[in-house]
Amino acid sequence: MAMKKMKITALLVVAATLNIPLAAQSQEHPNLIMTKAGVEQVRKNLGKVPLFDASLQSVQKEVDAEIALGIDTPLPKDFSGGYTHQRHKLNFLTAQKAGALYQILQDDKYAKYIRDMLFQYEAMYQDLPVHPQERSYARGKLFWQCLNDSNWLVYMSQAYDAIYDTLSAQEREKLENNLFRPFADFISIGNPQFYNRVHNHSTWGNAAVGMIALVMNDEELLQRALYGIEDDGLALGGRDNDGGIIKVEGQKAGFLANLEEPFSPDGYYTEGPYYQRYAMYPFLIFGLAMHNVKPEMQVFSHKDNVLLKGVDALLNLTDADGEFFPLNDGQKGMSYYTPALVTAVDIAYQYGSQNPHLLSIAQKQNEVLLDQSGLAVAIGIRDGKAQPFVKNSINLTDGQDGEQGGVGVLRYGNEDLTLVFKYAAQGLSHGHYDKLSFSLYEKGDEIVQDYGLARFVNIGQKGGGNYLKENKTWAKTTIAHNTLSQNEMMHFDGDYETASKHHSQLYFYEDKNKDVQVVSATETNAYPGTQMHRTMAVIKATGFEKPFLLDIMKVNSATKNQYDFPFYFMGQVLSENFAYDSPATLTPLGNKNGYQHLYVEGKGTPATDNTQFSWLGNGKYYTLTSATDKSDELLLTRLGAHDPQFNLRRDAALMIRRKDSDNTTFASVIEPHGSYSPVSELSVNSDSNIAQLKIVHDDADYTAITIKDIKGHMSVFILANRNASSSKQHQLAIDGTSYSWTGPYHFTDN
Repeated sequence: MAMKKMKITALLVVAATLNIPLAAQSQEHPNLIMTKAGVEQVRKNLGKVPLFDASLQSVQKEVDAEIALGIDTPLPKDFSGGYTHQRHKLNFLTAQKAGALYQILQDDKYAKYIRDMLFQYEAMYQDLPVHPQERSYARGKLFWQCLNDSNWLVYMSQAYDAIYDTLSAQEREKLENNLFRPFADFISIGNPQFYNRVHNHSTWGNAAVGMIALVMNDEELLQRALYGIEDDGLALGGRDNDGGIIKVEGQKAGFLANLEEPFSPDGYYTEGPYYQRYAMYPFLIFGLAMHNVKPEMQVFSHKDNVLLKGVDALLNLTDADGEFFPLNDGQKGMSYYTPALVTAVDIAYQYGSQNPHLLSIAQKQNEVLLDQSGLAVAIGIRDGKAQPFVKNSINLTDGQDGEQGGVGVLRYGNEDLTLVFKYAAQGLSHGHYDKLSFSLYEKGDEIVQDYGLARFVNIGQKGGGNYLKENKTWAKTTIAHNTLSQNEMMHFDGDYETASKHHSQLYFYEDKNKDVQVVSATETNAYPGTQMHRTMAVIKATGFEKPFLLDIMKVNSATKNQYDFPFYFMGQVLSENFAYDSPATLTPLGNKNGYQHLYVEGKGTPATDNTQFSWLGNGKYYTLTSATDKSDELLLTRLGAHDPQFNLRRDAALMIRRKDSDNTTFASVIEPHGSYSPVSELSVNSDSNIAQLKIVHDDADYTAITIKDIKGHMSVFILANRNASSSKQHQLAIDGTSYSWTGPYHFTDN
């Protein structure tokens, strides 16, 4: 191990001090994102394409304001959210935009601005120590972590490429030997624990090294970007500060490995949509640079066009307002209006099949890139080619080969009701312990929510804008999600290594009948000796104003356990059909695994074999109807215990607790109904339409649920628990009525 570290140190010293001559082969600039031919096309269309012209005008105003302020490259000292962090971030963003302006407008002031900024960085970088903040597993120099240093180099590579031909050979040599190569060496061979693995961090690092390699025509750096560092000195099974595996036996590294392993064949990225959004920029921008400079590598067609599929997958993982579903670590409110998705949509349109549905997303974004892809999108919109991007139900597989579970999204109508059902793999270090969890939306409003992450990104007052300790003590825990917790323990006992070995299994997915769409999956490893089988159906039934969600969780265990089944509803409690006691003093529900953060605001027991609980959220009514046992406990909980710094939202839940049970089934319906207007003060259809929900049959082979509405109309849903074949014929008698059907489920509504 010591010898390997010495090898890396020697490599770093040699790479940093060796004056590598410029390649003799001539190379045209710009050639990364903008090309000479592309720039000419842009110039010819100035004043003729409204959205492009407006985007150009907006960027020019922004950059001119920065130029007027002067260049500041302060000595780094802050976490994200602090001045030095934000200043260096704004510098690289502005420099990249200034490069595009220089190429399009041919105004030398933009080239001079970039040149002066680069030489200020060149002067400071040679003697710059590692960042003074010690929190990161891989500290940067300009920023507190190498990740942000990589952001800088990805953007500055584009700025350098844009003004490359305005610099003398001596100026380029000075920048490359004193700034760019040492910078690339530092984030790669200087920090292999950051660079040489499969993770969104490494993707940024790989892209950064690859982008500057292409500008400088440096083959050695390009190989390092694509394939990683062969002898990195890392111990097998080493870990980063997030708990992520750095290197395992036989693992590859580099950009191509990051392109291969985290993506499923459907384009789903295992860390979840929030980090897929973040990683798509380096994936696509370096992919485009490779397309322009090294087209023979065919990066865009790698793994059956997985990068371009990834854009489509991301757009499908949004609600009606374009906000990404907060699976795993994900900040709520992040949406396809982010600049990373402007880049993704434009590049996917230009270098994919010029899908006209993408143009409608670009219209909503109301800006385009200042390059040939942005121009193509703006022209398509100008010429009336845009078609609506309709988000239908979709089942996205997880895992490199699509065999590690997945995420099912069931949509009724125009996103009138949207179910997000997670039965995926762990999701690397940003994964949560929540097998078979769900969230539910009506249009863009949350009905039953996923908490997301515990972090206030770039807000310095909250932990320097970084992840808070509550992310591990609450947000990642099982009880924080709408799924089953057993004996107050987390899935896989909260152990990352164990969780990374397992995934849930799809039982079946069916969305052909728009009025009855079903997704069903099993989990056998979260709790040893216990199998969970959850089936969720979005149903539009006769006599119901709106579609509803039917939820069946069948549990089989070798031992008797306590099961907790929470529903994190969003809104104001209206009514319930059970009595409960409210304590004078709030106490936590437990002392670990997330329970320590939950106050008990009410405790009761079911009054009947049906428990009903209603709330009002965003002017709409909702009722949860559950088939409950009289021995169940009903807990009204609220987040906020052991949270002295108020880092957690004060979210509420209704939790069904079932004790001393081995095999049991939870059956519930979440029913949207009616509306309330604070303007007209008119309340419409505020009561549930369900008179009774009942489990009428439940054994190893079949589970049957009846739903009787207030007019006496009965619906029946039957699930075949053992055989999900679409051609299997079934027959079952229930209370003297015989049901026959083909396939894994039967629904009758007549």
